[in-house]
Formats: sequence, structure tokens, C-alpha cells
Amino acid sequence: MTDKPSMQDRLVAAAFGAGWTVVPRLPERLTGRAFRAVADVLWRRRGKSVLRLEANLARVKGATPGDPVIRALSREGMRSYFRYFHEVFRLPSMPTEEIVSRMHVTGVQLVHDTLAAGRGVVLALPHMGNWDMAGAWFARTGHPFTTVAERLRPESLFHRYTAFREGLGMEVLPLTGGDGQIFGVLAQRLRAGLPVALPAERDLTARGIEVRFFGAATRMPAGPALLAVHTGAALIPAILWFQGRDWGLEFHEEIAVPAEGTRKEKVAAVMQDLATVFEKGIAEHPEDWHMLQRLWLEDLEPRR
Repeated sequence: MTDKPSMQDRLVAAAFGAGWTVVPRLPERLTGRAFRAVADVLWRRRGKSVLRLEANLARVKGATPGDPVIRALSREGMRSYFRYFHEVFRLPSMPTEEIVSRMHVTGVQLVHDTLAAGRGVVLALPHMGNWDMAGAWFARTGHPFTTVAERLRPESLFHRYTAFREGLGMEVLPLTGGDGQIFGVLAQRLRAGLPVALPAERDLTARGIEVRFFGAATRMPAGPALLAVHTGAALIPAILWFQGRDWGLEFHEEIAVPAEGTRKEKVAAVMQDLATVFEKGIAEHPEDWHMLQRLWLEDLEPRR
């Protein structure tokens, strides 16, 4: 039995529904300015999410949250975050030709060659730029893929978001509340030589792998490394960012699984290598890293 959605949950669901209905029908320049204005208002109010974003960005930059540089960076971060939502609402009606022409991609040949050889690919990415836009580009250029989504509240919003992503060409598995066979389904797809894409820098299970990330300890989900170790699929990190009006996407070299060591040791080594690639990408585009939640272990509240 699911909890009855709160008034706030219902308002959020209604806002998303209105966004997908109304935003594509209005001039893009007008709606873009409106989303940017909302981002600026929330930034000036300095609520919990903005303060958390500034604390996270301070770790990235090796500064203090009160530093004027961090304050300015958080404003760009909020604008980037709301640009993501603005584009999400417009994405279902965006022509494939526009998505392809405005997506500036490097390193994709490695992905193509690996898939052409019949080997599955695990694409691991941080929450940066517009990952749904990148997913639409990947699917519409010939590579539909499977991903896992956090179960949003209320349930109606989760189903709406799932339908949105399925409409872009993704197979979406719920992180929780499904049949409990997520790992098995992902492994099956990879053994069939298909791609899987997973957000990979924030652990939502409390069973993640501890890594060093910007000089401090955090946990990242073990799934990408476990799948690579278990199936032999190639683990390829992807970094995303906004590039002017367009989008940037870089595929990095495959992260090799160590030949020696226990399964646990191999997974830990792979996840640390992945964290290092994420560090580099986030440091190059910190304003496009949408991390408004607690991430590092010393920042997390004790679990009850």
C-alpha cells in the first residue's frame, strides 16, 4: 500500500503536467527567460537546496561556502538546473535533427565499435547537463538503451516521467518497488550486446562503494562496476554539460577491470577509477553539476 500523496506532492505533479503541456506551446525565448528568473529568485532566497549546492561546489573548488566565487557559481548552477527542466518540457516535441545537430560529441566511436563487436556497454554518468537530452540523442542515433530511475513522489509523477523517457527511446526500470530483478535484467541486456546507462555518483541504497571524491569519502552505487565485473561489459564514463545554447557530451576511455583480486576488490578499484573521471569532468564544468543533495559521508545525517 502506498502512502497518500501530500499536497506538496500533488502540486509538484500538477506543475510537471502543466510544464509538458504548456511550455512547448509558448515561444522558447519567453519560457527560457521565465525559468531563468525562477532560478534567480530561488538563488537569492538561499534555501536549503541552494546552501547544499554551495557546500558541494565549495568541495569541488577547494573553497569555503561563503566565498563570493562559490556564491556566483551557485547562481550559474541554479540557472543550469532550471535550464534542464525547461528543456525536459520541450524535449518531446523537439525534432531529432535539432537534437543531433546541437549535440557536440567526442569519443563516441569507442561506444560504437564496442557495440558493433557484440559487447555490451555500461555508460556511467554523473548528474550533469541534460542527461535526458543526451539519452534522446543516443537512442535516436540508433542505440535504444536501458536505464534505472529513482522512484519519484507522487506515483503519478513517476509514471509520467517514465512515459516521457520511454517516449525518447529508453527502457526504464524502477530503482525500487519493482519485481526486484533489476540487476538480472541489466545483466541480460548487456550479455545481449546492448547498452545500459546509469547515473553513478550518488548512492540511493546505503549499500554503495566508498570512494575518495574531491578529497573526502563518499559512497557511489556499485551497479556499474558490478555489471562490468559480472558480465564483461565495457564500463565507459560519460560527462555532459551545456555548451552555449547546445550540449556537450564526452565519452571517456573504458575503465578496465583489474585482472587480479577478489570480486569485492575489483569493484572497489573500478568505482574509484570512475570517481576520478567524474572529478575531472565536474571540475571542468562545475556549474552544470546538479547536486543539490548531501553527498559526502561527513555531511550525511545519521540514519535512524
